[in-house]
Amino acid sequence: MTSSAHTYRVWAPDAERVDLHVGVQDPRVEPMTQVDGGWWALSTDPGDGRYAFALDGGDPRPDPRSRRQPDGVHAPSALVDTGTFAWTDDGWNGVELRDAVVYELHVGTFTPEGTFDAVVDHLDHLVDLGVTVVELMPVAAFPGRHGWGYDGVDLYAVHETYGGPEGLARLVDAAHARGLAVWLDVVHNHLGPSGNYLAEFGPYFTDRHHTPWGDAVNLDGPGSDEVRAFLLDNVRLWLEDYHLDGLRLDAVHALHDERAVHLLEEQAALADEIARETGVPRTLVAESDRNDPSFVALRGPGGSGGYGLHGQWADDVHHMLHVLLTGESQGYYHDFTDPDAAVKVLGRSPFLHDGTYSTFRGRVHGRPVDPRVTPGWRFVASLQTHDQIGNRAAGDRVHHGIPAGRHAAGAALLLTSPYTPMLFMGEEYAASTPWQYFTDHAEDWLAQAIREGREREFAEHGWAGDVPDPQDRGTVAASTLRWEEVHRGEHATMLDWYRTLLRLRRERPALRETPLGEAEVRREPAGGGELLTVARGAVRVLVLLREGTATVDLPGEAEVLARFGEVSVEQDRLLLGADSVAVVGGWS
Repeated sequence: MTSSAHTYRVWAPDAERVDLHVGVQDPRVEPMTQVDGGWWALSTDPGDGRYAFALDGGDPRPDPRSRRQPDGVHAPSALVDTGTFAWTDDGWNGVELRDAVVYELHVGTFTPEGTFDAVVDHLDHLVDLGVTVVELMPVAAFPGRHGWGYDGVDLYAVHETYGGPEGLARLVDAAHARGLAVWLDVVHNHLGPSGNYLAEFGPYFTDRHHTPWGDAVNLDGPGSDEVRAFLLDNVRLWLEDYHLDGLRLDAVHALHDERAVHLLEEQAALADEIARETGVPRTLVAESDRNDPSFVALRGPGGSGGYGLHGQWADDVHHMLHVLLTGESQGYYHDFTDPDAAVKVLGRSPFLHDGTYSTFRGRVHGRPVDPRVTPGWRFVASLQTHDQIGNRAAGDRVHHGIPAGRHAAGAALLLTSPYTPMLFMGEEYAASTPWQYFTDHAEDWLAQAIREGREREFAEHGWAGDVPDPQDRGTVAASTLRWEEVHRGEHATMLDWYRTLLRLRRERPALRETPLGEAEVRREPAGGGELLTVARGAVRVLVLLREGTATVDLPGEAEVLARFGEVSVEQDRLLLGADSVAVVGGWS
């Protein structure tokens, strides 16, 4: 660090005294001065750059807005000047959501090294695959070395073992150089239980509302103006200082906000402002279980009264595909066993429940999507995600329990849909590795509570057997991708299939641009199996699931664009074997 003075600021409205602890090598303590609005400030020599705040004689705590926690979430913060990052992306124009193909990855298990720099080594693989957006699971500082990141507690800091702030900047810069946008998964609805010192500084939380993870963030009570500013400034940090192209907002239904202008609306407006100032699209995607298109409806005067976010996850697409391919019917999968589920979700709406009765919830759920207002590309859909794999008892991926042809069929149905597709790391080559839940908590009571909680949850879902210990390093190792598989046997075959489908998605606009409600979807028995036909413009996707064979008459100009499994053409007939799929163009 330089010896020039640095100004420290912290919001602590109820404190009577705040002391700044500066330095680790040559520590000193200095009193801070109270300024307007509950803020405290002090300009002083930063020493070695480490610092912490102590309120009313208490223990030193990390800065709530810390940019770096080099020794963990309980230790002093470190100063970071994000303005010194060496960017080379001045010519970057970004990626619009309507053109996106998203690839979700976890930095710690995407490679054996588990770092941002190691991710860079595989970016060319993603470009060759046909991906346009890399979505990083949360990187805000969390306890220990290993974890999913949803128990982050320093929302402005970048997890040290991944490579810290500079490592993230290098990854984003390298991605932009290859034409890839980068989104980040952020968690604003709660903080983790270990290292969470925010409540000591001010009214960041409220007991008026609750989430599945504890008290809700205070968005509408006394002191909430600064809490909202804390979260809005966090959006600005990621989009401006780190040049990120978008954010996935975790579980927005748990953001309890009774104000006239919801926090999400303010965050969307901020992202739009940054996009206008920089000329680069900035995308905010909501993750919600409400099946409510108002998240992506227009906001403000003249709009439709929505939040104005740019996209949202559509888990019903995943649920439909999972049931179609596996036949599972427990829990929330039950309603998706309805034969009309695939017809509706592939053809008319990303939501099976759009004002219909949900047996899982025991009530009516969701709201209809009007395709004239909200196009299909605003909904991010998937065959696999970190949630839907990792929250299974063994963390098994969907392709671990079905034939390769059925996996290929699911990929075809997703990647030829009007929704914005998202892949989960390793899906494209049918990775053999599971994706399991893992943590690295130092507190024995917390680790045991997590073990017992997950065992209870899985028992309620009817999943018997041993549950991997989240605290066991072997669980992390088991969940780490094995890149040596990529070019071997069935893995290479599946990778080629995904590449082909994504190429067709680019080359055949009808696949992604046919509006909701205008595709023709048929599901019918065929030769002991089930034939699913999806017509989008002049392209047909034909899938024969499970047993038997099927014969389909082809028009004279038809051309098989892609095939997987036992697929052949004899004269003017297409022959499909069990668990096979064909994409046919030129259908008049």
